[in-house]
Amino acid sequence: MKVKAIRDEIKGMGENELQEKLKSLKEELFNLRFQHATGQLENPMRIKEVKKTIARVKTRQRELQAQA
Repeated sequence: MKVKAIRDEIKGMGENELQEKLKSLKEELFNLRFQHATGQLENPMRIKEVKKTIARVKTRQRELQAQA
């Protein structure tokens, strides 16, 4: 997915949706790290992408908290 599309998707989410997205991203990151440790990871760049997306979600959460 393109960065702009991800950013727009995150911006359109509410607080509860962001929590769910963050939870699923953390689970995916855990699974990717597990695959990497066992040598089964096909795309190592996916770990970096997921970490950046987690940071984007946390940033958006922080922006929403600052507005409230």
